[in-house]
Amino acid sequence: MKFHKLAAKASVVSLSAGILLGGISPQAFAAPKDTLDHKETYGTSQITRSDMLDMIKQHGDAKYTVPQFDASTIKNIPAAKKVDENGNLMDLDVWDTWPLQNADGTVAEYNGYHIVFGLAGDPKNGSDTFIYMFYKKANENSIDAWKNAGRVFKNDDKFKPNDPYLKYQAEEWSGSATFTEDGEVRLFYTNREPFTPESGHYGKQTLTTAQVNVSEETAGTLKIDGVEDYKSIYEGGDSKTYQTVSKAFGEGNFADNHTMRDPHYVEDNGHKYLVFEANTGTEYGYQGEESLYNKAYYGGSERFFQEEKAKLLQSPKKDLAELANGAIGIIEINDDYTMKKEMKPLIVSNTVTDEIERPNIFKKDGKWYLFTSTRGSKMTIDGIDNEDIYMLGYVADSIDGPYKPLNKTGIVLHQDLNPRDITWTYAHYIIPQKNSDNFVVTSYMTNRGFFEDHKSTFAPSFQLDIEGPKTSVVENGILEQGQLTINE
Repeated sequence: MKFHKLAAKASVVSLSAGILLGGISPQAFAAPKDTLDHKETYGTSQITRSDMLDMIKQHGDAKYTVPQFDASTIKNIPAAKKVDENGNLMDLDVWDTWPLQNADGTVAEYNGYHIVFGLAGDPKNGSDTFIYMFYKKANENSIDAWKNAGRVFKNDDKFKPNDPYLKYQAEEWSGSATFTEDGEVRLFYTNREPFTPESGHYGKQTLTTAQVNVSEETAGTLKIDGVEDYKSIYEGGDSKTYQTVSKAFGEGNFADNHTMRDPHYVEDNGHKYLVFEANTGTEYGYQGEESLYNKAYYGGSERFFQEEKAKLLQSPKKDLAELANGAIGIIEINDDYTMKKEMKPLIVSNTVTDEIERPNIFKKDGKWYLFTSTRGSKMTIDGIDNEDIYMLGYVADSIDGPYKPLNKTGIVLHQDLNPRDITWTYAHYIIPQKNSDNFVVTSYMTNRGFFEDHKSTFAPSFQLDIEGPKTSVVENGILEQGQLTINE
């Protein structure tokens, strides 16, 4: 359903002229309906306002609560260091990380090593955001076992392919990595351009890939031997399916929050896909005041729709809700990792939030499980506040959906901590284990640059059980900081 202009906002109340038993017909008490009211899913699955409000009732349930960690045991990653421009050795913050994975999502073993790629940088320089490669022997789990191979890309790598987007890259953002059948390490990540509106750059994000050449330099030491086949894959197309950065900011509306990032590689029946964070385009329920009248985004009964809509229209978060059009997108890519086909969003969060981050998807027992991280500070739901952190989860029979929420509302993990607590965690990432219903959850701990001594670091991993439409945190399932697999 499309609107050319916003219609008048006078509500139309349907009153029956009939008299029933000398009184007014029951229809006279029906909820008021607005001329703009409609229900349109655009063929996508929704994170609804009803589910998010019901999720609040699940706060505090141990099945969904990120375990409490002992702050006194938390260590910075010893290997997370670099030499600055003055020749001084400095400790780095390390936040979003992702392992080198097999096509089924399990952790890949490279010549007896486990490899993790992660964002790292100078704690005092928020623009120092680049991808580093960490590794350890596969049978070791201590945080002290991790070594640092350094930055994946050299400063001038982005200029070599003559790529129209890479040459403008300012930062490297999150992604994924797969160990190919040919034994190659293939990295996917987000190229983030500078935010300089005066020159026509609005922090554009582009899904990007490269083959990372790795070798064992000496016994126990891996090194990066450069990259090849370095190229852009996708940056939003024509804004019909996914919002482009020029559509978001081109008219000077810098209140918007544009996303085109976090590419997660997955395979299904010989097809290759990237699942990523995005925002809905003009043909899939775009942002704007009209979206506040779409019942599909609310869920629940007609009465709930009318009451929640009335609250939202008077809410101080109304403007934010109008811009909220988060999406988990998907594209099919060719065998050479070039763009093949744009596909409709898997899940959308219109009116709820603009940001559903770090999608992670895998197949288990014939079902597809899709997870995403999100923050209460970006939401428009009464009762969810700035300290609420979530991982949401959904399940479907096929990779392209439709997706239904796990645990009835979509809640998988919840944490409610002061961001200045060093055990505050985010960017939770679920890793399948071979022949097990238990999964390992990794994340990072401690906000970047908040403390002199405590850096952002690998959080203690923990175990999660997944059975059909239900998940639960495994009691006493806390593992080592950064642990990827469960020792049998």
